[in-house]
Amino acid sequence: MSSIPDRRVRGVNDSEVSDAGDYVLYWMISSRRGTYNFGLERGVEWAKQLNKPLVILEALRCDYQWASDRLHRFVIEGMADNAEHFTKKNVVYYPYLEATRGSGKGLLKELASHACVVVSDDFPCFFLPRMIDAASAQIPVRFELVDSNGLLPMRAADKVFLRAFDFRRFLQKNLLPHLADVPQRDPLSQVKLPTLKALPAKITTRWPMADPAKLLSSRSGLASFPIDHSVGPVETVGGSRAGGAALRTFMKSKLPIYDSDRNQPEKEATSGLSPYLHFGHVSVHEVFEQLTRLVEWTPNLVAEKATGSNSGWWGADAEVESFLDELITWRELGYNMCWQRDDYDQYDSLPEWAQQTLAEHADDHRPHVYSLEQFELAKTHDELWNAAQRQLVREGRIHNYLRMLWGKKIFEWSASARESLDVMIELNNKYALDGRNPNSYSGIFWVLGRYDRAWGPERPIFGKIRYMTS
Repeated sequence: MSSIPDRRVRGVNDSEVSDAGDYVLYWMISSRRGTYNFGLERGVEWAKQLNKPLVILEALRCDYQWASDRLHRFVIEGMADNAEHFTKKNVVYYPYLEATRGSGKGLLKELASHACVVVSDDFPCFFLPRMIDAASAQIPVRFELVDSNGLLPMRAADKVFLRAFDFRRFLQKNLLPHLADVPQRDPLSQVKLPTLKALPAKITTRWPMADPAKLLSSRSGLASFPIDHSVGPVETVGGSRAGGAALRTFMKSKLPIYDSDRNQPEKEATSGLSPYLHFGHVSVHEVFEQLTRLVEWTPNLVAEKATGSNSGWWGADAEVESFLDELITWRELGYNMCWQRDDYDQYDSLPEWAQQTLAEHADDHRPHVYSLEQFELAKTHDELWNAAQRQLVREGRIHNYLRMLWGKKIFEWSASARESLDVMIELNNKYALDGRNPNSYSGIFWVLGRYDRAWGPERPIFGKIRYMTS
């Protein structure tokens, strides 16, 4: 019997498990880590049940939208950590970096043709769902996806939530049983699996295994890849080791001031975990486990009544309540949207009231109108906004509170609401380490009314959309 909740596992095709296969294949695409990973755990379970070796494929294509030195390096830094981690385990870890567009085509199909079963990660955003759909037609054996995204399985909510209040109340009524379902810290610890002598030479010759550490140590390591070299790496280092260090720093130094100072950009009280959560280098389960252990929280502390309030339900101090509301309510609200709606990144997914008020004010006079290029180069009249944009370009991040203001001003200074949405998505996904994620789409669409309500009095350009000023 599997230790992984049924709601976290779904089959993608109608094929059967093949006992004749040489190994179990875990295709790591979003939970890029060796710990607290339901997908890896599922692969280990299959390998134990079938008494087969486990092969872990972690690949990085070069043709995804916004591919750049910045994003590539962050992922490859995670690969280097994974290579070191899995070297100590009785598995085959196969990191692959696509050197030219399309050169990785066929690798998954070839690996799957020798597999008993294929397991991968269930991620509802960016190009990954389309990639999974395409892959399912090429996999001749059972193909499963496993949800390691949040504390609440995505399938546990059967509708899309349009307000944080309603989702929070749903969580307060339904989350507690799921908190007991925790992925193993190290699913390969003390596990004995058969050893795979070698992968077929046809595979290892045509698609050679990458050496992430060697590539990172070379000054010209990324120069040959057909990606955007104008978006350079940042100081923030990717990978599970750096993510773990960021988590420890937050718990020790920033959590005590999180509630009071997180909206003060100069205080640096935010967690800094969003890039690691996005790329799967850190698990939300690990964050929750470390936090609750630190503050000695137990489920019997929660309030009896689910009110939907953003404070008080957890029965914890203000800074803990505040952080958990961001980590769970707001983060997983975005996953709910992406899971339930394919048009999560489209203008027409905005609430009707928002679309109506934006249409009513579409022809309002706009004193300042900038192009995408002017926004990108921080060439506006507002120095605070320019500073936020320069931080995004330079560091791959904007302080959470400034990011809201950043988006509101792009809307105010664009020729139309639709154009402002295109600009926000382009700049955020191109430069932000945590872009291309359900949570970042929530932030962008919040600017135009998603998860918000109508505000009065009406203003020019904004109508009933919430207004912010620098």
